[in-house]
Amino acid sequence: MSSAAQMSREAKAVHLGATALGAGPAVVIGGGPEAEPDARWITLRTQGGGREAREAIEEARSDWPGALLVEPFRVADLRWIGEHADGVVVGGAWLRDVRLVREAATLGLPVVVQRGSAATLVEWLAIAGQCVAEGNDQVVLCETAGRAHGVDLALMREARTRSGRPVLVALGDDAGLAAAAIAAGADGLLLAPEADAEVVRAAMEAATIVGAVVRGEIPDSVTAARAAIDRVDAVLATMLERRAELAGVIQRLKPVGGFAGRDMERERRVVAAMARRAPRLGEVRLAPVVNAVIEAGLHLAEEERGQRDQRPGR
Repeated sequence: MSSAAQMSREAKAVHLGATALGAGPAVVIGGGPEAEPDARWITLRTQGGGREAREAIEEARSDWPGALLVEPFRVADLRWIGEHADGVVVGGAWLRDVRLVREAATLGLPVVVQRGSAATLVEWLAIAGQCVAEGNDQVVLCETAGRAHGVDLALMREARTRSGRPVLVALGDDAGLAAAAIAAGADGLLLAPEADAEVVRAAMEAATIVGAVVRGEIPDSVTAARAAIDRVDAVLATMLERRAELAGVIQRLKPVGGFAGRDMERERRVVAAMARRAPRLGEVRLAPVVNAVIEAGLHLAEEERGQRDQRPGR
């Protein structure tokens, strides 16, 4: 099992509504409801507090039935967060505000603690410790890019290993590092609240495909097991499409292509190599699977060659 998968199994799960962080699949938080992320979050930006904060949270809640996290602008906002949200985000700028951290922890909601751009690992983990000291063990760490530096995936891994807590990686409105973050062991991705649907979908695709490969899941129900299989099937489909593309290249390069050009000895070596990675299936069970994949690729190559031959000018 990969180190990332091992990390996944050892994390303490934190639940945001029906969404679990630290156990099961990697999650995506952020963006608007039209992209259907796993959870949403908003940042309260008004100095007015009071009614303005409550209305902002209620508006976000009205068009989103899933888990909702809220980052306060000031301590007074925590009252409304406690009443209407599923979790609270303590931004990096608030790490030195001991009162806000303590009162956020006493809400009894999961707390996402973002690392400030200048905060050390020790300082970051100390904030999680403050939440625990207030009786709240539902803490999620979040690695966040600073102004001068990008996200530190090595630090994220270290924080997760030392604390045993779920870790998110904040990517703003750019999903370019989504796959790398999940491969490094992140339990989820935190996108900007205003991230557009395309960014959210790209992040969710990376979480699905890479997560299915590197994360160790132990489903506890038929529904959860089927969802896990769906994620593995997404990887299989992606790889089968890629394999068919490469097989088509080989067919165009071989002096004798198609079924007549099959190399049965190489196919046996392919099955043997796969069996080493899938010993429970073994060569006997894998052989017909590999044969079906190869034949599907050959049929596809023949169809595409026929289509090319029928084009005008050929």
